[in-house]
Amino acid sequence: MVCDDRDHRFGHRRRIRYAIGYFAFESIGKPILEFYGKSESFGEFTQWFNEWGVWILIAKGWTPFPYKVLTITAGVTQMPFLEFMLASVVARAMRFYLVAGLLYFFGEPIRDFIEKRLTLVTSVFVVLLVGGFVAVRYLF
Repeated sequence: MVCDDRDHRFGHRRRIRYAIGYFAFESIGKPILEFYGKSESFGEFTQWFNEWGVWILIAKGWTPFPYKVLTITAGVTQMPFLEFMLASVVARAMRFYLVAGLLYFFGEPIRDFIEKRLTLVTSVFVVLLVGGFVAVRYLF
């Protein structure tokens, strides 16, 4: 995971995808939802995503799930833009600082682990973390 000259453009791409979701939903997405009779369900989803969206975006930073899907979703649900940008910065920074910290403390020997297994380990961590919160909420 090496940063190159293209990294500065990710913020612009993130904002563009948010805008696509925000502005194109009325003309493209809404008619599709109405066709399938899912407008009411989408309203519930929007409310849920805007309540938990910051945490979803931050948790996504640890998983291989394509971030572009969530950037468009944030725009479609009209998640507050400042919350979206702050969560995006935190999500990206966590991953980069984790990799940087591992390389700093363990050096070159850890590089193979990072390239082959770090995504799996962080994904399992997120699943266990979310599962733990769900278990505490519904079991206790």
